[in-house]
Amino acid sequence: MRRTIAPVVAALSLALAGPVRAHGNDASHGAATAEPADGKPVATEIAAVRRKAPDARAYFTDLEMQDQHGRKLKFYSDVLAGKVVMLNFVYTSCEDACPLITQAIVAVKDQIPEIFGKPVHFVSISVDPVTDTPERLREFAAANRADVAGWTFLTGDPDNVTHILKKLGQFSEEREAHSTLLIAGNVPAKRWSKIRPEAPATAIAERLRALAAAGVQARVRE
Repeated sequence: MRRTIAPVVAALSLALAGPVRAHGNDASHGAATAEPADGKPVATEIAAVRRKAPDARAYFTDLEMQDQHGRKLKFYSDVLAGKVVMLNFVYTSCEDACPLITQAIVAVKDQIPEIFGKPVHFVSISVDPVTDTPERLREFAAANRADVAGWTFLTGDPDNVTHILKKLGQFSEEREAHSTLLIAGNVPAKRWSKIRPEAPATAIAERLRALAAAGVQARVRE
């Protein structure tokens, strides 16, 4: 099984570099809910983005995307702005890791009913936009119990998708080699974490609660 290293998103200090599991034939790749060997959560908090960092809208871009219902969305303004998000990367013809990880993320959703949808949103971005039409994304979401309010599946013009994946440090020339890393962030508070998909659902849920609380704490300090 091949490992990839995500580039550092230097302009926003997201520091997403590190070994990331990619698609392969190893059955363990799909064990998205496996307990870590040491029993400790594997979510790693990323340093907060400094206030002097480049404007987030300019960095992430407002390139047009489409969701699973065919709606046109601006990536930053409509998908990220003002939210706590957890991003992952899929393609609908995948028969192993993508469905398993999506189902694992459903288990995370079920752990956080009090914050899912507001402020926490899940975003699944297709790494195969040529094949993954909104209809195919909607079918994939429905098949994996993920077609719910608060969870957006994104596709779009391949050039736009490629550009956004590169901004997130998650672009791969081959869809099968794409990263399975989860990227979670409190966008307005400028706090980000990288999370391995095999972390327990309870650990990921706690990381999302902490990120959601970060925005409240920031407002109190102000």
